[in-house]
Amino acid sequence: MELKYLLFEKKENVAVIKFNRPKALNALNTEVLEELDKLIDCIKNDEQIYVAIFTGEGKAFVAGADISEMANFNADEGRRFSILGQRVFRKLELMEKPVIAAVNGYALGGGCEFAIACDIRVASEKAKFGQPEVTLGIIPGFAGTQRLSRLVGIAKAKELIFTGDMIDAEEAKRIGLVNKVVPHEKLMEESMNLAKKICERAQLAIRYSKMAINKGLDVDLDSGNDIEASYFGLCFATEDQKEGMKAFLEKRKAEFKAR
Repeated sequence: MELKYLLFEKKENVAVIKFNRPKALNALNTEVLEELDKLIDCIKNDEQIYVAIFTGEGKAFVAGADISEMANFNADEGRRFSILGQRVFRKLELMEKPVIAAVNGYALGGGCEFAIACDIRVASEKAKFGQPEVTLGIIPGFAGTQRLSRLVGIAKAKELIFTGDMIDAEEAKRIGLVNKVVPHEKLMEESMNLAKKICERAQLAIRYSKMAINKGLDVDLDSGNDIEASYFGLCFATEDQKEGMKAFLEKRKAEFKAR
């Protein structure tokens, strides 16, 4: 597919996607979101892609939604733009394949919301995070009011959203917003190493794990346990389960086939 605002590259079983509007600090407008929507479908349907990494070109990961597009929205246009972003980010979150955000710089507003829709966040020491929407007279619109509290807790989410404050990578790690902080020049190397490690594991088991975790977040513990038991059982219908346990008993490395 032709891409105008995203750079796409496949490295073995890893898809590397780069937001590519550096002059606009990779801000998200309708065109970018629609392009992202189509690319997620491509990643989902490509059997050779096991893991996706998203990062940004230039000094920003994604500095937010495009204010130049939003400035003259009426209430209905604002609602529709919010629904578009929510739908695309939710599609990413529900995709069975793991997604890593390699946060190279500013991840503000919609950029922070995109990062927290990913499964794992690796941050450069230069990364900055925040939800500054209240400084513009609006609220987070791409599920930031919903995901952030689930990730860092209600009190911290309210503080970040009510103040609009920006935090650095170390503080983001301390509150649980990111998984790890690495030197800026090693960001993609560290993210790729993590992706390759995930690629070496049993892919169906990883996808079942992701679905069990995601579905379990919205239900009580007993219902979550039922979800886990169902996916646990499904593992025993895969070739990878047979190979993994056989390899363990034979004291050799498993050779998984993602089936």
